[in-house]
Amino acid sequence: MTNFYLTQVNVAKRLAPMDDPIMQDFVNNLDRINAIADDSEGFIWRLKDEVKEEAVQVFKDDELIINMSTWENLEALFNYTYKSGHIEVFKRKKEWFSKIKMMHMAFWYVPKGYEPTFQDAKDRLDYINKYGDTPYAFSFKSKFTALDSLNYKRLI
Repeated sequence: MTNFYLTQVNVAKRLAPMDDPIMQDFVNNLDRINAIADDSEGFIWRLKDEVKEEAVQVFKDDELIINMSTWENLEALFNYTYKSGHIEVFKRKKEWFSKIKMMHMAFWYVPKGYEPTFQDAKDRLDYINKYGDTPYAFSFKSKFTALDSLNYKRLI
């Protein structure tokens, strides 16, 4: 299904405000990590200029950091997440973020050219937290295709 790309959202609850010394090393690594994503094979799009008010309105939590990106496929996202310089920062997440009791990431397919919204992201996170991995919202442990997604009948 070459007319679709894979989009991901992941959220993290920061331990302190972004200008707090606790968060400094995370903030100092953002440009480098974003550049790795931008240069990764299969990268399509990422949220760059987060509109904080819109994110807070949708997620109802001003301590969340929300990341969204779109990739050619699941393999490209996996390679960026676990086989690039991103992994160095990813392994340190406990230094900057508290554990979230809910699923903090969800993947889904979007038509080429579609830019996902904060509401799309929240809907997918809510769905995966209620129903687990399905073709509508899933994680790395499932390898659903765009065709699976098109054929899936949502439960809500």
